[in-house]
Amino acid sequence: MSDATASQPKFNFSLFRRVLSMVKPYKTTFWFCVSLTVVLAPLATLRPKLLQKMVDDYITPGDLSGMALITAGIFGLLILEVVLRYFFLYNANWLGQATIRDLRVKVFNHVTGLNLSYFDRTPIGQSTTRTINDIEAINTIFSEGSITILADLLTIIAVMTMMFSTSWELTLVVLSVFPLLIWGSYQFKESVRKSYEKVRNHIATMNAFLQERISGMRIVQIFTAEEREREKFRQINRDYTAANLRSILAYAIFFPVVEIISALSLGLMVWYGARGVLSAEVTLGTLVAFPLYISMLYRPIRMLADKFNTLQMGLIAAERVFKLLENNDRVQNTGQLAPQKLQGDVAFERVHFAYTPDGDEVLKGVSFRIRPAETLAIVGSTGSGKTTIISLLNRFYDIREGRILIDGQDLRHYDVFALRNRIAVVLQDVFLFSGTVLENITLRDTHISEARVIEAAKMIGAHEFIQKLPGGYHYQVMERGATLSMGQRQLISFVRALVFNPDILILDEATSSIDPESEAIIQHAIETLIAKRTSIIIAHRLSTIRHATNILVLDKGKVAEIGSHEALLERPDGKYRELYEKQFVADAGAA
Repeated sequence: MSDATASQPKFNFSLFRRVLSMVKPYKTTFWFCVSLTVVLAPLATLRPKLLQKMVDDYITPGDLSGMALITAGIFGLLILEVVLRYFFLYNANWLGQATIRDLRVKVFNHVTGLNLSYFDRTPIGQSTTRTINDIEAINTIFSEGSITILADLLTIIAVMTMMFSTSWELTLVVLSVFPLLIWGSYQFKESVRKSYEKVRNHIATMNAFLQERISGMRIVQIFTAEEREREKFRQINRDYTAANLRSILAYAIFFPVVEIISALSLGLMVWYGARGVLSAEVTLGTLVAFPLYISMLYRPIRMLADKFNTLQMGLIAAERVFKLLENNDRVQNTGQLAPQKLQGDVAFERVHFAYTPDGDEVLKGVSFRIRPAETLAIVGSTGSGKTTIISLLNRFYDIREGRILIDGQDLRHYDVFALRNRIAVVLQDVFLFSGTVLENITLRDTHISEARVIEAAKMIGAHEFIQKLPGGYHYQVMERGATLSMGQRQLISFVRALVFNPDILILDEATSSIDPESEAIIQHAIETLIAKRTSIIIAHRLSTIRHATNILVLDKGKVAEIGSHEALLERPDGKYRELYEKQFVADAGAA
């Protein structure tokens, strides 16, 4: 369901109940707020009543002592109301913040456990909108929606009850313009609701656009696409502004209209009330108290339509968030095996895989085996399925048919987290987080000491360049490692893999972005490391292929051939020989 269709014109009570169920951990605060609304509603109506009594019983007869006493009572009542309203507003907002704090953590934990296929098809900006903007909108259900709407409704009931008990004739005069107010409130609510829906959709679009362009700013500037992207952003921004202006227009019309209706109601009341005072049918105190009743009556009515829209938009945001939480597109972690160490015997048996249920297969009956401590190099043209094999071995996706075995056990029998803890992957596209070099290597795992990191860095020759950075291992890396060279980022990611001491090491074109000098630094370390553990290498460079025990050649998702470097080169019409002649001769000549 898209954002545009997620909204519903009718109030969704089942969804509302589901949102309210999130306050269960804080039910004491919730019921405290509800209790305060019940107390505040009639409490507010006492002030006009006391004012009426002051005028009729003390001011008119000239009883100064009684007037002073009732003035003190009104002042004390006002102080009590202020204190109670403070506790109400604070606790209602605290309840909303506490609830969305828990929900935000729940959504983040859920998103981090989703299958990679979710991220393959979902823009990052959309996930960001769900986790930040939509959850913040849910907060308004508590701070400005449900509880405050209840408070306003109770206030209206209490005020109208007091008005009828004071003078039913004046009350009917005041309510004579109510149909016009109800009609205007409904029109306002519908207009703002539609505008808010468009605003939410445009926010998601803007977030996705900004995240993508900022992440790809290097490409934008390389191809001088700044002006084209600016024009796209101007259009998105114009649409977002237009949606906001439509809601502002509704407010600009509605609130003055309410003031006019309120003034008309007050005018009719004064006209009729003055006649009543002259004929002794209405007391002067009643005439003084009724303007206060009118103000107390119209204020919540004026805000109800806006608050109902806030509640409705909060529910629309909640629907989007709940839909994300209901997304079970994840690898089912039902395995029980959690070995402290793997032998590293890896086997693929007639594995079929596609990234979508009805999509074309990327792997078509792939079978191979890597024995403990052996090195398998995987080569093939782009799109042949090389990186897919690594993703499946880490259980980022589940296969369609066949079996993947590690140490003779089906991959699905392993606990996902225990399995990934024994496999290290060094990718071509290195991702570094904001933080220190040390934190990027350990990923804030407190079990990994700085001495262990330094030892691993020395093994591959990264220690020297890290020491030269300002602060050394405590150098603050900018987002995505923007202040480091590609080679330096690659070396840090290599150290990151080594400190976890994996049983299975995977290099996914990990040296393709390294300059020859940096490659020479880590080449000896690679050869030393892969001699001790099962290794899978995806690479284009001859230097990382030669020492492999076997080379697996993939072609359009199928195993074209497998064997040693020398054996495959002896096949005159072999696929590996063809790739070697096309891609590796230049590297061999430079070596």
